[in-house]
Amino acid sequence: MQIILLGTGTPILDSTRQQSALLIDIDGVKLLFDTGRGVTSQMARLGIGPQTVDAVFITHHHYDHISDLGEFLLSAWHNGRTAPLPVYGPPGTAAIVNALFDSVFARDIAFARLTAPEGPDIREIVQVKESTVGLVCAIDTYRVLADYVNHGNSLGLSYEQWPCLGYRLEAEGKVVAISGDTVACAGLDRLAHAADCLIQCCYLAEAEITTPVFARLSTHVIASAGQVGRIAAHNQVKKLVLTHIRPKSATLLQSMLEDVRRTYLGEVLLGADLMVIDL
Repeated sequence: MQIILLGTGTPILDSTRQQSALLIDIDGVKLLFDTGRGVTSQMARLGIGPQTVDAVFITHHHYDHISDLGEFLLSAWHNGRTAPLPVYGPPGTAAIVNALFDSVFARDIAFARLTAPEGPDIREIVQVKESTVGLVCAIDTYRVLADYVNHGNSLGLSYEQWPCLGYRLEAEGKVVAISGDTVACAGLDRLAHAADCLIQCCYLAEAEITTPVFARLSTHVIASAGQVGRIAAHNQVKKLVLTHIRPKSATLLQSMLEDVRRTYLGEVLLGADLMVIDL
């Protein structure tokens, strides 16, 4: 199994990091988690065609996780995808895809159907399957489970109003947990428990939490490095990969690793775009 970090950045612009996306390859089966800015071009840099992806999983609907969803889906279609492509995501995902196909890219799709009528309509290929808590899909070689995670919900938003998911992939006798954007919560614990690898959002170093805004973010919205260390230690994960990293100096990046290692003694990787992790 290979984990490929396509984008490890945030909504804050960073010339060295694209937005949230990662690909997991299970002996040729390719699963894409999130579709932030640059996802398709990052895949192209690695020689991976979007039409070869077997399934897409969306964690939530912040723009840095779905900004290139339409571009990815149309690129897969324009590059020869004819087999069904399932897109899993929280409630509301179907409405977003419908808006992309019926409004944003309606003329592009109509033009393609006129000039190449032999191929299938993209609406026949893309199959949205909305998910909440529990089993998302089970295929011969893998299964994926989801749970709600707390990405601002403790500020007063219900999971119905603001549904954010993390995922747990089980394949080849191993477990990979994808946190999505979250702070420590019961849903994340269920997903990450005893995982061989946790791909974990890690927005701030502890030294950056110097304002009420950053304190609120690290408490209710997205985990800081010290909290990430406690999450990984509590769940006894074997390998921890940090992603969704706000732009910061090399000194602060190093301090973020030190924050994690105060409580977590396992292997820690500071995620970078196009990093490949063999598991």
